[in-house]
Formats: sequence, C-alpha cells, structure tokens
Amino acid sequence: MTDLTRLTAAEIAARVASGELTAVEVTEAHLARIEAVDEKVHAFLHVDREGALRQARAVDEKRERGEELGPLAGVPLALKDIFTTQGIPTTVGSKILEGWLPPYDATVTKRLRDAGVIVLGKTNMDEFAMGSSTENSAYGPTGNPWDLTRIPGGSGGGSSASLASYQAPLAIGTDTGGSIRQPASVTGTVGVKPTYGAVSRYGMVAFSSSLDQGGPCARTVLDAALLHEVIAGHDPMDSTSIDAPVPPVVEAARDGSVRGMRIGVVKEFAGEGYQPGVMQRFTESVELLRELGAEIVEISCPSFDKALAAYYLIAPSECSSNLARFDAMRYGLRVGDDGTRSAEEVTALTRAEGFGAEVKRRIMLGTYALSSGYYDAYYGSAQKVRTLITRDFEKAFEQVDVLISPTTPTTAFPIGERADDPMAMYLADLCTIPANLAGNAAMSLPCGLAPEDGLPVGLQIIAPAMADDRLYKVGAAVETALTAKWGHPLLEEAPSL
Repeated sequence: MTDLTRLTAAEIAARVASGELTAVEVTEAHLARIEAVDEKVHAFLHVDREGALRQARAVDEKRERGEELGPLAGVPLALKDIFTTQGIPTTVGSKILEGWLPPYDATVTKRLRDAGVIVLGKTNMDEFAMGSSTENSAYGPTGNPWDLTRIPGGSGGGSSASLASYQAPLAIGTDTGGSIRQPASVTGTVGVKPTYGAVSRYGMVAFSSSLDQGGPCARTVLDAALLHEVIAGHDPMDSTSIDAPVPPVVEAARDGSVRGMRIGVVKEFAGEGYQPGVMQRFTESVELLRELGAEIVEISCPSFDKALAAYYLIAPSECSSNLARFDAMRYGLRVGDDGTRSAEEVTALTRAEGFGAEVKRRIMLGTYALSSGYYDAYYGSAQKVRTLITRDFEKAFEQVDVLISPTTPTTAFPIGERADDPMAMYLADLCTIPANLAGNAAMSLPCGLAPEDGLPVGLQIIAPAMADDRLYKVGAAVETALTAKWGHPLLEEAPSL
C-alpha cells in the first residue's frame, strides 16, 4: 500500500472524496508518523490525537451521508501555535502562556475546521514569533529534517519541519518579516505570505500588528493554493481584513504558464553575504523562467537596503505595545503573588520569568524607540523608510508582473551558530522583509540544492497586493519545469528519519 504520508494534499482529498480512503485512515497514518519521528524533529508542541480522529470521523460520516466535501476535506494539517484553538493549549512558544486553554477559535482555525481539514496539533515556534531559527522557543529548538543539527527556519520552524518530515501534508504559518518563506526555503517546502489583510488575524496572537500575516505552507504549489483558498477572505472580526474577493489562486496554480510575463530580478538582492550555491541555483531559476517564455528585466529598488534597519525599529515598537497585555493579571503565568507584593511587582516578576531573552530584547528596543524624545528620530524615520520601500515596489510593478530573488542569503545554518549574534540572525530575513513592510504577496518555493552542502535553496516570488494569483502562476511553472528536469519532486531527496 502507498505510504499515505507521502501523498499530496490534493491526492488525499480526491481519494477521501471518492471513498478510496477514509479520513480516519489518513489521520491515523500521520499520527503514527508523528509518534515515530517527532521525538527527533520536535516539530509539535501539542498533538491532539483524540480531536484529530474526531474530526476525521465527522468527515467520513459526511461522505457516507452523500454530502459534498470541501476541496481539502480529510486532509491533516499542522497549525502554528500562534492561533487560538478552543480547549487546546496555545503557548506561542512562551512560558508566559504555558498551559493556557483559549476559550475560542481563531478565524483561521474555524475556517479549517469548517472545511473538514484535520488539525493534528500545534507546532513549535520562536517565542511570540520573534526569531529566524525556532531556537527562541521556550520549549527547545526544532531540527531541520534535512540535517537535524541545523535550523528549520523561524519563526515557523515547527510547521516547515512537519512538512519536510512527512508528519503533515499541510501546515499554517505566520509571516512578520519572513517567518513563512524563510523556513520554507531552508526545508525545501512551499510557503506563501498572502497580501496583508487577505487572511484574518482574529485569534492570531499579535507580535507586530501592521506586519503579521498568516498563510499556507505545503510541499507543492497546488496544495498551498488549495489551503490559501480555504483560509483567505474577508472577516468582520478583523479591522485590517480586506473586503474583496480572494484572487483565483487555485486556477493560477493549475495553469502554471509564464509565457509573455515580465519578471523582474531585484538588483539589490545579490552580492556580499550570499552563499555561492544559493546564487547559482537562483541564476539557474532565472534562466529557466526565460526558457519558459518570460521576459527577464533587471529592477533596482534602492530603498530595500534600508529595509532591515526599518523593520527592526517598527516590529519591536509594535511588539512592546502588543505584549503589554501579558501582565499576570488576566491569563497565563503569575509569579510572586503571595499576598505581600503589589500588582506592579507581580507583573515585573512574571515578565522576568515568563519572557525569553529575544522577547525582552525587542520589548526594550521598541519601548526606547517609542519613548519621548526618540519617537521621531527612530520610529518616525523608520515609517518614512517604509513609505520609500512601498514606492520602490510601486515603480517596479509598473514595469514587471512579479519580482524574484533568493529567499534567503544562505542555506540552513547549524543550531547554535548565530544564537549569540542577533545581527547575524536578523540577516536571515534580508530578502523577505521588504514585502512585509509594503504588504505585498510573496512566496518561497524550492529551486534546487546548494552544491557545497546539499541543502535546499528557495526562490522568492513577490507580487503586488491582491495579485496573489501571480505567485502561484509563476511558482507552478518553476515547480513543473524542475520536476520534469529531475523526474521527481525535490523533497524526495531529503534524508529519511
């Protein structure tokens, strides 16, 4: 019998709908895979075995009654532990929320359940989504299935690792400065940051409200498109939600033709600091797109060089405001409440113990940037740079349909290598941050292995806001061409666990 964990989400859904497979069979196969390998990988923080099987039985009963199933009904999924799940722990990778059971589902969680998607459990992440390696989790790091001594990216390393280790065919991540695309790049999977506001943030624990965006993670472009369609769409519970139709992403993924498209290569995303193997695979991808009938245009976006600095003022500033709610008074951890201390002392003791080093670092940075006398010099200036970056994108998209670049400057680095060097860690998001600052849609998909270390390299595609379908059109073209070239999907080369 075919190993059910190796099927794509589209294949699983089709077989469940036809009755060839039951949702329970598929779910049990993935739960068994988690039990077999996750002790090594540590992709999951919580596995909801009973809940997953209950959801699977509901899908099978619906099919037996002759009711129509959704396009992903019966497909298992790994959910980043930043989305609230009623009655299931949501920790955001932090000790300050250890054991917290939310009283409600996030909009994304609810839409997944309504679509018959089976939520297997919650995945590991950098605490409050602050990091690029999943080493900042209060519950220990996750390993990259290609090499367990290396990082799986961050902050959504648990979600990307669950895909690469075949523990789930689908996952959900969030992307504030690259936390969907960077993990996808270093694990050889597909990750999409939709247009800001395209996927509801209601019930998604906030880090940086003007940057955070949930999105789909998968092993194929079509699977990502199917998941995108399930979770996207207007939500009146989210004031930043876009009230507009979801772009035809599934249709674009099934099309996969770039003939006649104008594709821009960002001049600023190259040079010193980029691993030779990463640039080699990127250059080959550019030539591949040319061969497929696209016109390649070099584009300069001079403000992109300032994006990293602007991001690390804006994101910490918003984080210092959002995390003020964790005060030991309403929910989560409470330390020192022995009847002798004031509320202020209990709050200080709780935050000291509950927050990790990176979270504290960003709270302090943000509080300083927002303080009287420094607001205009730091936060205000960063917002002006953000405007310049948005204008650079607008000018670029007057000339081309999409932009492309490497997703990350390097392949996955060893766990611990950058732990004591925050600046080196921040550079992992060099190519991904501009799209967040402007609110554009962006995707990472695998484009080969770096010859020097045999690890995956990601190709980033960036599209204008609400033109998410262009990502899938270009991504599907690249994926199809590379699969034909190698005779099999890239991920099948990943070492077995």
